[in-house]
Amino acid sequence: MIEGLKIIDLAVHEDGRGWFKENWRADWLDFRPVQQNVSFNAARGTTRGLHAEPWDKLVSVAHGRVFGAWHDLREGSATFGETVTHEFGPESAVFVPRGVANGFQALDDDTVYTYLVGDYWSAQAQYANISLNLVDWPLEPVNVSAKDLATPAVAEPISPRRVLVTGANGQLGSALRRLLPDAEFCTHDEFDITDPPARNWRQYEAIINTAAYNDVDGAENDRARAWAVNATGPAKLARIAADNDITLVHVSTDYVFDGAKEGAYTEEDPVSPLSFYGAAKAAGDTAAATAPKHYVVRTTWVAGNGGNFIRTMMDLAARDVEPRVVDDQRGRPTFAEDLARAIVHLLEKKPEYGVYNVTGGGDAAGRDEIAMATFIAVGHDPAEVHPTPSAEYYGDAPHAPRPANSELSLDKITATGFTPQNWRVGLALYVALTP
Repeated sequence: MIEGLKIIDLAVHEDGRGWFKENWRADWLDFRPVQQNVSFNAARGTTRGLHAEPWDKLVSVAHGRVFGAWHDLREGSATFGETVTHEFGPESAVFVPRGVANGFQALDDDTVYTYLVGDYWSAQAQYANISLNLVDWPLEPVNVSAKDLATPAVAEPISPRRVLVTGANGQLGSALRRLLPDAEFCTHDEFDITDPPARNWRQYEAIINTAAYNDVDGAENDRARAWAVNATGPAKLARIAADNDITLVHVSTDYVFDGAKEGAYTEEDPVSPLSFYGAAKAAGDTAAATAPKHYVVRTTWVAGNGGNFIRTMMDLAARDVEPRVVDDQRGRPTFAEDLARAIVHLLEKKPEYGVYNVTGGGDAAGRDEIAMATFIAVGHDPAEVHPTPSAEYYGDAPHAPRPANSELSLDKITATGFTPQNWRVGLALYVALTP
């Protein structure tokens, strides 16, 4: 059997007038048709195909019977090159996944063959046709088009739907490049999420939005820009995802909480941001959740390829600087490589859509403790780090308030089969691999 090809039994209700059937229901399949086509075949033996298009289709028969044939031309498919045949009439429908070549032969005169498709026909789309001679047809093929007669026995594979990653130069975007080498990565200059450029969105299966306005203090004064990037941008991506059957992955933050809770925040806890940055991110979460297929991934204190708290501590230690570090903010650092693996896991395993917390595993620790652990990892005395209350650290300098408790529960992501890396292990690896 070809992976993803589904033969659906339909209940046909017959009486003296003829028959009635339900030909399609939205709750049968993860399929959103946008166009219906009908093929009338006057003579038995009429044969069409095999045609592979870059969209899903649901084929059925309104009158007569057909001998259907399908050949998997999907690049990377587990069943690539396999062929399946099946005779059916009004009692069946067949779901044909994107990139599987479809063909049929009419077994009766006046056969009416219908199909719903998941995208609009376009001359610019990627098509792959393969010779109908692959199939042992029950009747001698007649009325075959010149184009089908000329189709070769070998066809170029249909490439998979694409994954788009926004914020390509950020810490998480850089980590995703290594895990998703075939994805499309866009920087802000190439793709502004507040004004997304037009493209054929139905050829994308996922958008991973790592783009964000991350200057927590700057957002207090640059509110229009912070809101546009962190709230309006995700709303526009959610609309694109909803309209085109795309999975949206939106990366969020612990700053949507006020930090007053005792213990770890779960995905069900109500948001209560302290800062404008947190408020804009919370609005972005709500907007992203309007996409039917969405994963809102909340994380904390990301460290990857670029500027971050742990890298700053490493640089200070290298310069023999003894930093003051706040001692009243607790959470877990998250390493970008581990966060990227969690996102790929969600897209591959497809657990229930919704909000997922993803941080480093292990014990929650204060920022001062994480700084000390970093100093130890680079061979310095942890006593060089000086724990300091936030009120003393910031003094009279204007700053956005931070949540005191940023610990996020990991039970939900763990239940999907993904185990976050202990942050202390991640720290050792990060220090060892960072030049």
